This record gives sequence, C-alpha cells and structure tokens, in this order.
Amino acid sequence: MFALTFLGTSASVPSVERNHPALLVEAAGKRMLVDCGEGTQRQLLRSGAGFRRLDRILLTHAHLDHVLGIPGLFSTLRLRQSAEVMTVHGGPATLEIVIQMLEGLWGAGRAPLPVEFAALAAGQFLDAGDFTVACFPVRHRDTDSFGFVFQSPARRHLQPDRLAALDIPDGPLRGALAAGRPVVIADRTINPEEVLGPPSGGKKLVVIGDTETTDGLSHHVAGADLLVIEATFLDRDAATAREYGHLTAAQAAALAADSNVRQLVLTHLSGRYEDGEVLAEAATIFPSTRIAADFDRIVV
Repeated sequence: MFALTFLGTSASVPSVERNHPALLVEAAGKRMLVDCGEGTQRQLLRSGAGFRRLDRILLTHAHLDHVLGIPGLFSTLRLRQSAEVMTVHGGPATLEIVIQMLEGLWGAGRAPLPVEFAALAAGQFLDAGDFTVACFPVRHRDTDSFGFVFQSPARRHLQPDRLAALDIPDGPLRGALAAGRPVVIADRTINPEEVLGPPSGGKKLVVIGDTETTDGLSHHVAGADLLVIEATFLDRDAATAREYGHLTAAQAAALAADSNVRQLVLTHLSGRYEDGEVLAEAATIFPSTRIAADFDRIVV
C-alpha cells in the first residue's frame, strides 16, 4: 500500500491554491518526498503530515521550482534537532546543483543536518523489503530528469479451508508453508502449492515530473495502479508546451490509455487554465482521470 499526500501541485508559478511541486509518499512505515519546491516545509505542517521519520528526498530534476524548498526544510529539521540522515537521490547534474546551493548557504561540505547524496542511474535503487523503488530517464529540456516506480510485491496467502482440510495446526508449520517451504506431518509431505492461494496485493505507483514527451515511457508505466504525471498545458497550446518542454493533458491521458493504467492523476498545473478544462481534455481520452489539488490524499 502506498499513501500519497500532494503538498504542491502548481507549475513553475505558484498560486494562492497551489504550492510549488512536492509529493509525500508513505509505505511500510517509511516516508519520502518526491521533489521539494519552495514552501514544502509549511505544506508538510498544513497537511498534518509533519516532519517525523522523513529521511529521503527523490528529485525528478533540478529546476528551481522542484528544489528550492530543500534549504528551508533542512534548517527546520536542524532546529527540531533531527538526528536522521537525509538521503537525497537525483541525477548527477541535479545533485551537483543541490550541493552548490547548500554550499552557497553553509559552506563546502556543510549542511544543517547529516546528508548523503545518491546519484541515480536507471534501474532499482531502493529495496525496503515491503516495497522497491526504481527510476528511469525522462526527457525534459536540459536536465537529467528521472521518473520513479514504486512497487510492492504480490503475495500468496494461506487458504484457511485447505489448512483445515489437511489438519495443519497453527504454529511453525503454517509459517513454513507461508514462506514457501514444504512440511511433514505424520509422514505426509505437504507442499506450499497445496495451501497457498493465487498472488494478490501487489501495487505499482509511477511518478513522473516534468517531461517534454511520452516517447519511451509506456514500458515503465505499463500496468500501473496509479500514474502521477504533469499536465501543464492544454492541447490548444501544444506548440507552447513543446517550446517549454512540457506535456498537454491530452498527451498524459493518451499515455495512460496506451499503458493499461488504472488511474491517472494530473499535477504541475498552470494557472492559465481552469481545472475543469484540464480534466475535460484528459477524461475524453482516459475517463479514470482526476486533477490533483494541494493536500489531496490518495491511497493505492
């Protein structure tokens, strides 16, 4: 299960209703940010999420609307005497910009709290046991941008009726079968396949920041339970979208439709449009679409 809290859903210019981009992802007791736009620390407070157990930031790219909240967040964590090591993941060029920003404020090799910088390369970079996180390259102007795939494995559960029929008592024997190991009861060997049900419960969440094209993304998005992606422009302004390296709502919806996605959530929204316009364009192509607003919470 993944719980998402949208902390900022604006494009590069914020509005009264929408803060700069940031998304809180929670899974298996772990909490991490995807991007950290200006004002993210206040959005964490306003959402009720707070700062507890926040020790990882995943950066889609280094444009300032996605990273300027990092110094303020770090300063607050220091004042709160957080002992956590903050790990910042991003492309090599993205991390270099963040490091230079921190050095400009606090000096070389210094920051308000312990920080580790982990450069991204395509593939899995985090295995938390109950879920994994992988990344893939995304084209957005002159940046080394990445999208992220959060995935929890499907699991097979013991079937109570089969356990009862085979007289398997509670305790270590059932634990062994659940772990996929055969057991022996009264000279009978019972294999896990006899008592385990079909795989179920696996979830896939894909988060993509700014991108100028959907080419090459379907492989990574395919079968996602939830796709979060930008929709900065409408199709009538497709030429401007191409000029600035962004998608239209129609392009985002077409990607979802072509990739067998269950639900699409659009973010990075421009103040030049009404939400209803954006939703109407996307939903015509992919009906299971919603528009993200600041402080929305979605559980996958």
